[in-house]
Amino acid sequence: MVLVLVLGDLHIPHRAHSLPAKFKKLLVPNKIQHIICTGNLCTRETYDYLRSLASDVHIVRGDFDESSSYPETKVVTLGSFKFGLSHGHQVVPWGDHESLAMLQRQLDVDILVTGHTHRFDTFEMDGHFFVNPGSATGAYSPFNSDVTPSFVLMDVQGGHVIVYIYQLVDGEVKVTKQEYTKE
Repeated sequence: MVLVLVLGDLHIPHRAHSLPAKFKKLLVPNKIQHIICTGNLCTRETYDYLRSLASDVHIVRGDFDESSSYPETKVVTLGSFKFGLSHGHQVVPWGDHESLAMLQRQLDVDILVTGHTHRFDTFEMDGHFFVNPGSATGAYSPFNSDVTPSFVLMDVQGGHVIVYIYQLVDGEVKVTKQEYTKE
């Protein structure tokens, strides 16, 4: 079992002060092996917080990140899966499934993780899995006035992934589950 935390669009401190307290209680050090972040951490302090949760942190540059050292895209192999990572502001129209599928093919990955829309979304297309973890802080978005704070925890087991979606709804953490099996 390999646990992968997938999150992004935190926008700390510009659009949100911190992660919701109920999320912070769930995210404890030494439980998660890898972190995949779609960017818009915005500050070094947020990066340091993620590093306190897991030593293996993969980040791509969002359109509001102060650090220019993060790459635009990244491919990471975890278990038997190739994960592609992009913030998503480069994919036009933003969040469009067909446009995301083009990026997936360019990166040649099994699972594509993107953000930017601040809206959780998953879908399968042509045997590949697509994840947008939404905004972990529920940060304001000019495109979505009702942002639900969310993140994803993936349990990678061989060619199978169990995806747990955490959303803060009416002050309570709601967890739903999806599964994806590599063909």
